[in-house]
Amino acid sequence: MSSAEPLFFLLRGEYLWLLCLLSTLLGAIVGSFLGVVIERLPLMLNHQEGEPVLNLALPRSHCSQCLHVLHWWENVPIVSWLALRGRCSQCKIAIPARLLWIEVATALLFCLMAILMPSPERLLSSWILVSFLLALSLIDWWHMLLPDALTQPLLWLGLLINACGGAVNLADAVYGAVAGYLCLWLLYWLFWGLTGKEGLGYGDFKLLAALGAWLGWQALPFLCLIAGLLGMVIGGWKTWRAGKQMPFPFGPYLSISGAILFIFYNSHTYL
Repeated sequence: MSSAEPLFFLLRGEYLWLLCLLSTLLGAIVGSFLGVVIERLPLMLNHQEGEPVLNLALPRSHCSQCLHVLHWWENVPIVSWLALRGRCSQCKIAIPARLLWIEVATALLFCLMAILMPSPERLLSSWILVSFLLALSLIDWWHMLLPDALTQPLLWLGLLINACGGAVNLADAVYGAVAGYLCLWLLYWLFWGLTGKEGLGYGDFKLLAALGAWLGWQALPFLCLIAGLLGMVIGGWKTWRAGKQMPFPFGPYLSISGAILFIFYNSHTYL
């Protein structure tokens, strides 16, 4: 038993509301950082030499219209957006609502994991996983991009966590990473050979490899089935609405499927 487990079980037993509250607050803070990652990482990948410095820390958070640098009280997750009524305090231009929803979604996911996960180690793992998957899903949804800067650390974290006593033994995690990559790699070239078109991106291979490292090779058939069904339904609906064939990102469906299976395999309560 780790030193954190007695406190965790006390919170889970008599003070679940406090555990949920603390998890929600932490999730909102992490969500605020994820908003920066989601907004800036695609721009950083397209950054040209000679352009102003751009990373996750610089320039400081500011209004894109009037360049007003935000004060600390304008950067409080969720609260600041609501207090400012979604507008810059100086020029009154609308602040994108997606930044609020990223913070809310992360807060709710952290709270949900606090309710479902049976140990502090599993809870911490779940927070790491859903944070990466949320960032990857939204970047892929908006930019058709799954950055190596997120997929590669996610893979290594999955292997590390399972090497340190996660739900999957290390051998199955390694096999899962290899099988996850090769599965979509082979599908990519099969589709290319039949149609002459790209049906998947290399980022999808790497994301499935990362999920294989977290869940083990045994989960991959279920993961691909759920992701494929979600992609068919939602992608088909988007195509129907547009009235023409449209490319759609596969990363969000892989991420949703991976999160569902992680909860199923790690939770004490099956949904």
